[in-house]
Amino acid sequence: MVNDSKAPQPKVVVLGAGSLFFGRQSIWQMVHSPYLNNGTLALVDTDEERLSKMVALARMVARENGVPLRVEGSTNRREVLKDADFVVLSFAEDTVKYRGIDCQVSLKYGIRMCSGDTIGPGGIFRAMRELPVIMECAKDVEELCPDAWVINYINPSTVHGIALSRYAPKLKTFALCDSHHMPHKKAYYAIRAGIIGDRSEFTEEIDRRFDFRVAGVNHFTWLLKAEYDGKDVMAPIAESLRKSAGTENNGGDTGAKAIYNDAITYELYDVFGYIPTCTAHTKEYVRFWQGHGTTKDAIPPLSIWETEDRYKRHEEMWRQVDDFLSGNLPIADYMKTFGPDHATDIIENMVGNLGKRFFINTLNRGAVTNMNDDSFLELLSEVSMDGIKPLHVGEMPRGIRGMQELVLDTHELTAEAVAERSFAKLRRAMMTDPLVNYIHDADLIIKELLEQEKEIIPSYWYEG
Repeated sequence: MVNDSKAPQPKVVVLGAGSLFFGRQSIWQMVHSPYLNNGTLALVDTDEERLSKMVALARMVARENGVPLRVEGSTNRREVLKDADFVVLSFAEDTVKYRGIDCQVSLKYGIRMCSGDTIGPGGIFRAMRELPVIMECAKDVEELCPDAWVINYINPSTVHGIALSRYAPKLKTFALCDSHHMPHKKAYYAIRAGIIGDRSEFTEEIDRRFDFRVAGVNHFTWLLKAEYDGKDVMAPIAESLRKSAGTENNGGDTGAKAIYNDAITYELYDVFGYIPTCTAHTKEYVRFWQGHGTTKDAIPPLSIWETEDRYKRHEEMWRQVDDFLSGNLPIADYMKTFGPDHATDIIENMVGNLGKRFFINTLNRGAVTNMNDDSFLELLSEVSMDGIKPLHVGEMPRGIRGMQELVLDTHELTAEAVAERSFAKLRRAMMTDPLVNYIHDADLIIKELLEQEKEIIPSYWYEG
């Protein structure tokens, strides 16, 4: 491929290149897109061995596909941040280990978490670990590339998004979660509604005729409107989910996050009249499957985050990277193995001014009319280099809205606790959290997690 000097040459810096759930897809999109593959992909990771593998892999894929993508690598983010147009935050140190600790300690006190990375004690303590580093990165961006867009891809997405918007207000930032990757999410519900048979049939015309509105706090989002040519198709979608209950596997995931999702989705629809759109996480936000009932339910209490199985999955992913590097897997197959990623799709859209719409975690700004303008919500938005414009949704239904506000209060208190280094607000966030039932138990959870995660929690939490 000939280098077109007139093509865009964006610089995308990925902090946490060893993140296998994002790093491999980011390479795919940076090579695939004509709006990105004349630019620079700068990979940063504190693990030198993993960094070197990802840099080598990116260069091999670019060379195999004949694109002039420049690939840089560094263990020091400050060395590559200069002139960045986009900075993607995707790091998490030993996240499998610490999520396991969070979940096991919480289980000891009667709190069941199938993911443990956003709500409950797991969400609060993940923010305790990750948010201080995020804010250090923000300071470096303010100094070295203040015009760059900062895209947070680290859970708890809402907590970190709130913190960046509030404590680094000069930066251009938004937060992401891959669960609502467009247009795939809308196509999924078009299939459920019987509008189309499979994703290959999803066209721009179908998109235009399908009025589909989703909103809520990240991981706690709901399908609030689903009309095709003016006809309400919410009930057919729910019925499809009821029929598939027991066969769900959440996109190939076979762990705790995957099981009973369609059954739980239908049961929540039956109660509230609206469909949760991220049930693999949403089921952890509500108290109904915590195992505190006095009668037996057809849906059992939540299964717990499976630490050892997750380690095995990560090992398998690294073996695949090694196989591409060694030639055991042909590098020519890389572009057939992976596909687009939410973050780099959005970057492509912004660089190319393509006018696509994406789900973004950002300030509400009136999109949900009965929630505060500064509520940090996941909303379908117009996304360009000029900024983020959430699209009108309407009202959040009563009942769901009350739960949303409780989750937002928990997230906002968590952000404040970490930013202000306030133990009082840490404790208040824990007591506000919808999964916490007993003050004394919550105090013991805080105490035990601080003890068991002392090697990674900032030292100032142990002073005084």
